[in-house]
Order: sequence, then structure tokens, then C-alpha cells
Amino acid sequence: MTDARRPTPDLIARADRALVRTVDSLSDHQYAEASQLPGWTRAHVVAHVALNAEGLAGVLHGAHTGAPAPVYASVEARDADIEALAAAGPGELRERLLAATSRFAAALDAMHEQDWDGRFERTPGGPVVALVNVPLMRLREVEIHHVDLDAGYSPADWPREFCVLLLASMTKRDYPEPFLVRPTDVDGEWRYGEGPGGPVVTGPSAALGWWLTGRGSGEGLTSDSTRLPEVRPW
Repeated sequence: MTDARRPTPDLIARADRALVRTVDSLSDHQYAEASQLPGWTRAHVVAHVALNAEGLAGVLHGAHTGAPAPVYASVEARDADIEALAAAGPGELRERLLAATSRFAAALDAMHEQDWDGRFERTPGGPVVALVNVPLMRLREVEIHHVDLDAGYSPADWPREFCVLLLASMTKRDYPEPFLVRPTDVDGEWRYGEGPGGPVVTGPSAALGWWLTGRGSGEGLTSDSTRLPEVRPW
């Protein structure tokens, strides 16, 4: 992921509060029901978002204190931790998510401007990412997985500011073919994939962002060719 503009702490805090409200509103049996992510229940999604907050908070704390830390100990440890927390009771999941969002907010608030000059690893020995990307990474996790819960929150509920950040950040991914995106509700256009040309895709910024994550079937979008370009899951 290439260095990106940092979203404001308030935008992240509002996203966290909305997610916590949705999670708190779930009845206990709804945690075991399927989410929109294949093979994951709602409990898995909540567990992942909570653990991600803890991991990214650790990254920020490490940058602030001069003791660099990865997000996860390993891919295997990440997956095992998600499974273990997803199997916990709904009460523990709610408490863990709330505590994790508070922990991330505190770590973000403690950062000094010079602390952002550096990079971190997702797992030890893995690709390195600029620290400046952490706030956007966290915001994307919260907003996108909030929708993945399939609990009444949709891309249409995303703040316009997040939609613009998402469209810009998704230009950094690999795509099988080039194409251009022109939202109908925000100014600007974004190019994806290598090389010039390709179809022009239009529609609401939220619908475009959801499609660019590889979700849905392009509902509400139109292309000036006969089809929408291929987009791989995020």
C-alpha cells in the first residue's frame, strides 16, 4: 500500500462508535449467523475487527516508544486468534471490541508528528508498510467489515469523506485490466490498473467503493462497455 492521506481521528471515532452500536444491538444468537464473508459468522467479523484494532494499536505504540512491532505474530497466529475469539461468548466479544477501539484511539492520540516517519511489518519478515497508512487501514477495516456484518449497515451509510478516501486508496491495488471510475456524487475521477484506456464505470461513490473491494455484483453501476471490469476480492 502506497503512502496515503491520513483520515481525521474524528472520522475513525465516528466509524468505531457506529460499529459498536451495531454489534451491541445484535442478539446473542445473531453472532453465530453467517456474515457476508464466505465461511465467517458475524462473530468472526467482530473478532477480526477487534484483533485488528489491538494489532494496529500495538504498531502505533511501538512507533511512539521506539520499539517497532508487527500487526500480527504470524498469519497462523492471526487466524487462530480470530477462531478462538469468535468462539467466545457474545458478551466477551462486545467487551473486547469496545476495549480494542479505545486502545487504538489512545495509541493514535499519543502519536507525535515525528513518530509517523517509519515503516512496520504486518507479520515478521513480511512486506513493510508506511506508518502514515495506519489510520486509513484501520478506517477501511471498520467501515467495510461493518457492512460485512450484514446487520443493517450498508455502503450507502458510509460518510462521503470515507468514500473518497476508499476510491483513492483502491488505485494502489492490482487489476487485470485498466479502467476509469467517475462517481456521480463527488468531484473527481480515479484510474485503476496499468496502462491507458479501458471502460469508464460510473455510479454513486459508495457503490463504486463496495464494488472495488470485490463485493457485490456492481449494483447501481454502469459501464460504457458491455460489462464491468474484473475486480478481485479485497
